[in-house]
Amino acid sequence: MDQSVIINNISKHISLTKTESDYFISLLEFKKIKSKQFLLKAGEVCKHSSFVISGCLRGYSIDKNGFEHILNFAPQNWWIGDMYSMINQTPGNLNIEAMVDTEVLMLSKINQEKLYVKVPKFERFFRIITEKSLIAYQQRLMDNLSLTAQERYLKFCTTYPTIINSIPQKQVAAYIGVTPEFLSKLKAKYLKGH
Repeated sequence: MDQSVIINNISKHISLTKTESDYFISLLEFKKIKSKQFLLKAGEVCKHSSFVISGCLRGYSIDKNGFEHILNFAPQNWWIGDMYSMINQTPGNLNIEAMVDTEVLMLSKINQEKLYVKVPKFERFFRIITEKSLIAYQQRLMDNLSLTAQERYLKFCTTYPTIINSIPQKQVAAYIGVTPEFLSKLKAKYLKGH
């Protein structure tokens, strides 16, 4: 397993010594998740932040009518978790499922706290990614309220360029809030215009 992927991700925000990197790596748990298996199910307490080494996860909830609402995707080099559940240590509403065979490195809440004590600069790292996540969720909410379906699709393509052609179109449709049929028409119209 190549640990340089996660170290490179962290190095974009903080610099680590070899000792700090080694300590961080020692706190991680490696896990393989088969396609369609869950990393987390709604109703469970989220105990880990997970970093995707390879593959792709999706975070979604199911409403009382049985409709799926996709909050986010986590392709390679992305972090994912149920932030609400993890911070409050209460049962969450998020399902996190592998879309393809996926490998993750997981950092437990307990180990994250140990990390903050021993390597305080990790508090800065996790603050930065939490802030970015908050901004992304707020922007996504604003986009859903103000952008057309075509604009939401184009934004999806910009946000997730590495997975746009590798995930089922019904997942993309669910993420941008349209039917798969409408998405097909949107794509055809977009491709015609370019």
